[in-house]
Amino acid sequence: MNNLIKPYDLGDFQIADYSQKININDVVAQAQKELKLGLLKAQIEALGLVITLITSRTRFNGKRFWFVCPICSHRSGIIYQYSSSKIIGCRLCLKLKYKKQRFKGMLEGKI
Repeated sequence: MNNLIKPYDLGDFQIADYSQKININDVVAQAQKELKLGLLKAQIEALGLVITLITSRTRFNGKRFWFVCPICSHRSGIIYQYSSSKIIGCRLCLKLKYKKQRFKGMLEGKI
């Protein structure tokens, strides 16, 4: 008589609501983030540069990667390197100007 089914007896199975969920989409998204960051760091190291990367959140919960300028520590999308002295920094720290800024108001010859 011990094998009788009682009302509201759920048996030995577990309820999914009380178990930890692992969503494949979450796992893939995390792996993609880690892979992207790893690839970026590997490419920077392959160039022989020591530059830190940081991220910022975009409007729709994405991530944007930035370089950290080694001189001023501000984030920058572009880092420059002097060819002669190998100094690395952002455009403002290296006091670089665009061609149009240097020759403003002058006729430019073709190079």
